[in-house]
Amino acid sequence: MRVLVTGWPTFLHGEATAGDVLSMRGVASALAEEGIAADTAWSPGFRPGALHLDDADPARYTHVVFTCGPAHGEQVSGLHERYAGCRRIAVGVSVLDPADPAAAGFHRVLARDGGSRPYPDLSLSGGGTSVPVAGVVLAPGQREYGARRRHEQVHEALLDWASRLDCARVPLDTRLDGADWRHCATADQFLSLIRRFDVIITTRLHGLVLALRAGVPALAVDPVAGGGKVAAQAEALDWPAVVPAETVTGSGGDAALGRWWEWCLSAGGRERARHPAPLDGAHPLLTELLAEVRR
Repeated sequence: MRVLVTGWPTFLHGEATAGDVLSMRGVASALAEEGIAADTAWSPGFRPGALHLDDADPARYTHVVFTCGPAHGEQVSGLHERYAGCRRIAVGVSVLDPADPAAAGFHRVLARDGGSRPYPDLSLSGGGTSVPVAGVVLAPGQREYGARRRHEQVHEALLDWASRLDCARVPLDTRLDGADWRHCATADQFLSLIRRFDVIITTRLHGLVLALRAGVPALAVDPVAGGGKVAAQAEALDWPAVVPAETVTGSGGDAALGRWWEWCLSAGGRERARHPAPLDGAHPLLTELLAEVRR
């Protein structure tokens, strides 16, 4: 006996959602716990190095399990044709039309809905691990820096590196907008949001400053050749995790970013962020401003 676990993330033209992937993981785990040999097939677009449907020889399997999502459409029907010699079971699926060939082609359908009664979704099953949650705050064009601008090159290299991290990445924008639900409307809302992150990856001055104000480590990159306001602010706050534009776009960029990423997530990095360089008394610029006004 050998089972092939499939789902919408299996298909070349399917879609991999977190719920579908967790459901497939739950099925594979349940089979493994019972000592039943099983493989999971993934789309080559989603997991290039994994087992793909074209490589899963029908003669190798006794059962095919289709997991989660709607039991509907030509791609699901294709499973019945390719694995005609296997016992085919759908589990945790939605059945829109029991007469649909995609649904009717299974030997057994264990529906989550569309049957006699609803069942909890399979994404509740199986294990999981927590990963860091990283807010990403990028600087705008900043044309005022002229020929020293390296924003496009820095952002391309930085985002390529970040996309390969095992973390949850969330784009953030310091711009406030009370008319657009995708933005915070007030500065206090943004501070409350940023406190929820484990780390902030940023090329923006206020991405760095507000992260430290919220006690969150910031991996800062200065997108200006020779250093601009991000590097200056890191110096003012005695914050070490700042990488120059020239380093990020060079051959050692990934290594430098990786070192500071690990440091930001370490106990030492988190503790340093909770206690950034303090101001001795009043802010010196405010002190000078008040003196100037009184003068």
